[in-house]
Amino acid sequence: MQKNRKQNRLAGFDYSQLGAYFITICTKDRKCLLSTIVGGDAHIAPYAALTSTGAVVQRYLLTIPGIDRYVIMPNHVHMILRISATAPVTGPMWPDAPAEACVPSLIRSWKTLVSKELGFSIWQKSYYDHIIRDELDYITKAQYIDNNPAKWLEDKYYSIS
Repeated sequence: MQKNRKQNRLAGFDYSQLGAYFITICTKDRKCLLSTIVGGDAHIAPYAALTSTGAVVQRYLLTIPGIDRYVIMPNHVHMILRISATAPVTGPMWPDAPAEACVPSLIRSWKTLVSKELGFSIWQKSYYDHIIRDELDYITKAQYIDNNPAKWLEDKYYSIS
């Protein structure tokens, strides 16, 4: 008996449509490879200090057209990605850029670039996305990203591995 897999993307939705998307991508087996959370005392606010693997992730993340906000946590990445008329639709993230600015294509290409540089894949198979519906939704997701390092111990992705 074959299990029915949950549909990853919203059925029938055009992910190249102009708008903003909140995306979460986890490392395989939620291994803490990307950063460590440091600070959090009276003098330093908590922040994610990148590992060398996290630095590779960030370098390619910043080549994605439309990255508006992000945080690289120890075992996952949150980002807000905007598909807009002013962002280059076919602008080169890299020499073999996706033909269109479409969320699944951009994420797949980014994960591939990171994996090629590292020599192996660090990513889980899929990712979580949320279509940002309005300004309040955007503000909520942006604050979540900004506050994520301070809430690491309570994070649903928290792990010490």
